Amino acid sequence: MAAAEGTIVLTRSAAVTRVLARVLAANLAVAVAKLAFGYLTATVSIISDGFHSLTDAAANVVALVGLRASGKPPDVDHPYGHRKFETLTAGAIVALLVLAIAEVVRTSLQHLGGATAPRVTGTSFAVMIATLLVNLIVVAYERRAAARLTSEVLLADAMHTRSDVLTSLGVLASLAGVWLGFPILDPLSGLAVALVIGHTGFQIGRQASDILADRIVIPEEDLRAVVMAVPGVLGCHHIRTRGTADHVFLDLHVWMRPDTRLDEAHRLSHVVKDGLMRRYPQIVDAIIHIEPPPDRGHGGDGGHGE
Repeated sequence: MAAAEGTIVLTRSAAVTRVLARVLAANLAVAVAKLAFGYLTATVSIISDGFHSLTDAAANVVALVGLRASGKPPDVDHPYGHRKFETLTAGAIVALLVLAIAEVVRTSLQHLGGATAPRVTGTSFAVMIATLLVNLIVVAYERRAAARLTSEVLLADAMHTRSDVLTSLGVLASLAGVWLGFPILDPLSGLAVALVIGHTGFQIGRQASDILADRIVIPEEDLRAVVMAVPGVLGCHHIRTRGTADHVFLDLHVWMRPDTRLDEAHRLSHVVKDGLMRRYPQIVDAIIHIEPPPDRGHGGDGGHGE
């Protein structure tokens, strides 16, 4: 059984790794194209967007490193496994988003300060539109893979790449503004994109912090309904869940009659556990503490007492 679980973990990790490797190649191609054309034409906005695209590639590298650790099965020193390394990787992507914001704001302020406007040509639009289409394909591909593999890191990385799409749209808007004789639109659009990227970073950071802070994963009342459907169970309390959406640890206290035989109580606890894991397959382990119901004067209220 343990070997089978380890195989499932390694298979999922390998699938996520393949997705990230493909996305890394695409992000590097986009970054090289933007930087090469930007330096060739001395277009500051495209150069800045190229560096922002490099943060996408850097995020892929960080994610690949994190997956190497998170894909390891539980061991003596890590009995709960290594899945939180994936969450830490999502946090690292937030840090990369902060760097992207700093770059966009720096470039925008330079333009507001009177820096030379970019030289806009038809090729400028062609390069930006082509790389934008690549980014859109990458985001759609990565989001589908994230849903299929229930991977936090793929979803977070897709959101990061989506920020590059928004940045590219901002650059296109600024190029159009320069083309039409309104160079002030260049720095203003950059600042607007920085705000959008900041919002994306906040969302990713909040999700990662919820996992690291052991926020509840499955609502208590939903779990109680499954437990109370088992004949012989009088109630339950102290229901706690933690982990990620696809890798949940559960512990709870189940009430049984005081005169229940030990072997029967043990059997019922397994019925409860099997029912919970069948209803919620994302539960990887459930610890059940068996106890008699509390006195009515101490919260005995049919399953909702303390």
